[in-house]
Parts: sequence; structure tokens; C-alpha cells
Amino acid sequence: MARKTSSAAPALSSPPVPQREIRRAQVDMNFENQSLLVPLFGQFDANLVQIENRLGVFISARGDTLHLEGPEDSVARARDVLQALYDRLAQGQDLDAGAIESVIAMSNEPTLDGIVNGDKNIPPIMIRTRRKTIVPRSKMQASYMQQLARDDVIFALGPAGTGKTYVAVAQAVSQLITGSVQRLILSRPAVEAGEKLGFLPGDMKDKVDPYLRPLYDALFDCMPPEQVERRIESGEIEIAPIAFMRGRTLADAFVILDEAQNTTKEQMKMFLTRFGQNSRMVVCGDPKQVDIPGGDRMSGLADAVHKLENVDGIGVTRFTRADVVRHPIVGRIVEAYEGPDA
Repeated sequence: MARKTSSAAPALSSPPVPQREIRRAQVDMNFENQSLLVPLFGQFDANLVQIENRLGVFISARGDTLHLEGPEDSVARARDVLQALYDRLAQGQDLDAGAIESVIAMSNEPTLDGIVNGDKNIPPIMIRTRRKTIVPRSKMQASYMQQLARDDVIFALGPAGTGKTYVAVAQAVSQLITGSVQRLILSRPAVEAGEKLGFLPGDMKDKVDPYLRPLYDALFDCMPPEQVERRIESGEIEIAPIAFMRGRTLADAFVILDEAQNTTKEQMKMFLTRFGQNSRMVVCGDPKQVDIPGGDRMSGLADAVHKLENVDGIGVTRFTRADVVRHPIVGRIVEAYEGPDA
């Protein structure tokens, strides 16, 4: 019996998909001011090593020349980062690991070419205080700084380490120094973060200061400590829990509410309606870190943003874990807690 053969055509195997060829490049960079090369390179070339590790390039120093080698896109980014860091040094700004990390992150944001590459046609975004000049460390921080200079009320939402409160305090100090506001008022709800501290000794200031310490830290970073103390004594700077805001009208003031996710809806309404003439309010908080009884349902922050986001004169900035500007491991911690297994 003859074997029956199939008329179907044999299956054809798909040709292998050619992999995209990674083009490599080499670039030499020269810097005019050789006195800036030591801080640019870092102690034992630590800054160059950080850029190498983050961008996957090889950097070698030969006198006042840097030789960059690696994948074409990475070399282009490394070149832009090094030029941006050099320009910052030339403007009198300091470099640290956080500043370098932020410039590396922004080098991948095409809308920030003017900030990263030092475009002379685009005015730099910065906040000047007595002790330092603050520049944006992420695309969202750049937008946030613009809102701080423009809007009457700003809501800054997002995880820890994104600079919500720090940048707001810097803007407040800058306006206090220039005289555009007469007072700086910093407030937080006195809510314990998941623990019961019990009775705290001392007078009222002693009892509430531990809750307000992060605000003091930001102030001392922007102004000499003796000026902070003097302005606190004169009443130009006031740091108080939100309960002390009731019944007041806050005119000619820059007012910051930190940890706003731990306010109730009633507290938030009370705080926002304290707004007075020639004032600015910044409300900072992380909607995912609510510590008050009832959780998200009772928090005044999300409720206020929902009701006010489209009101004229009110701005909202939403930071994500990609905007974390503390040590890089902080971003990885936030990512782990917010990931699919959280």
C-alpha cells in the first residue's frame, strides 16, 4: 500500500531577527578653567567613577582633557553631564553625589536641555538663599520651582526624598530675604508616625519641636543658624503645629504646611482659609503615608486636591519615585514599597 503524502507545504522557520548594532563612540573634552578640574573630577576621581558606573562609559583624564569611550548614546549623555557639572562649578555652585545623580537623571529628559546643557538663551531655574543656590534636580522639581514663583497656593504631592518641603522652604527663605514677604510660617500636624510617644516633658515648645524638627533642618540648611534663631525670636519666622493656625489671617507671609496627609478635612479647610493678602501657601504631603485614624478616608490632603485642583491660582505638582533626589538607594526603597508585591 502506497504511503499517502501530504500536499501541505513544509513549515518555514522565521529568519532570525537581527539585533540592533550598538554603535560605539569616542569623544575628547577640554575645559578652559583648569582650577575647576579637581572639584569636577572629585577626590580620587570619584565623580568620574560615578558617571562611568551610571552611564556605562569609560572616562580617562589626560591633563586638562577627558577622553570618553563607550556606546554612542551613553557617551553623548556623559559629555552633556560633564559639561553641565563644569558649568555649575563655573557659576560658583558646589558638587556632591546628589547633584551629580540629578544631572545624570535630567540628561535623559529632552525637555531639560536648557538646564542640563547650559543653553544661554534659556534663563536658569534656581533659588538663591544665604547659604546656597538650589537648582532643580529633576524635571518635576523644575516645574515645581516655576509654580512656587507663580501660583498663590501650591500642593506638592509625592514620596519622601523628592524635595517637596526642602525646595518650598528655600523659596520661602529667598522671598523673606528679598523682602517680598514679611513672615515665614512653617506648620505640621503633631501626629505620631505609627508609634505612641506618650507624655513629653517641658513647655509647649518642647512638646511640639520634635514634630517640627525637619522644618528646622531645612531652615538651617538655607540660612546661618544665628539668623534663623534671631528671626524666630523677632517673629519673622514662626514654626508651629497646625492647631495654632485657627482664627488667624496670614497676610504678607509665605506659609508652608508639611505632612499635610495627616490633617483632617476640617483642619485642611481651616488652614487654607487663613490665606491673606500678599501671601503664598505651599501644602506638602505624601498621600500614601497617612498616619491619622481612619486612614485615607479621613485625610484632608486628597480631599482638598480633588476640590481645588482646577481653581485659578492653585497649582499641583505630583512627584513620583523617579523624582527622589536623596541617596539613590532611597529611590530603590520607595520603588520596592510601591511595587507589585507591596
